Amino acid sequence: MADGPREAGKSRTSRSEIEAAFARYQAVAADAGRSGDWNPWADLFTEDATYIEHLYGTMQGREAIRSWITETMSTFPGSDMPEFPIGWWVIDEEKGWVICQVWNRMADPGDGSVHQAYNLTVLHYAGDGRWSYEEDIYNPAHFVSMIEGWQRRKAEHGGP
Repeated sequence: MADGPREAGKSRTSRSEIEAAFARYQAVAADAGRSGDWNPWADLFTEDATYIEHLYGTMQGREAIRSWITETMSTFPGSDMPEFPIGWWVIDEEKGWVICQVWNRMADPGDGSVHQAYNLTVLHYAGDGRWSYEEDIYNPAHFVSMIEGWQRRKAEHGGP
């Protein structure tokens, strides 16, 4: 991965530390989705982290990630996307990588139906509970059709 973080051979952390950091990553994202405050989530990254988001581009550094995530999740459709359950994940403890499927789930449109699309997320663990790299890989067309279906359903139930 030419654009990813430098590989340093074996990770200096245990699998249990990576698992704990990943569990915290998920919990903080869940809290941010409920509260709308994405600052604690941005704080999970190192100061010099790289974040690649294929639609929005590459963010370099924690503060760039913070700026992007707070803006993105405070405007539509992010503002109506409060849940991010993990479908599955794998951990390469030797190199410190986590790869997972993240469901981006829209708010209930009024009838209890679930509208979601997934991305594959690649994370590199930097130690001390922080991530030095994230890349989100997905098909934007799947998100567009999912959001259109959610909007139709919401309109049927009296939503804007």
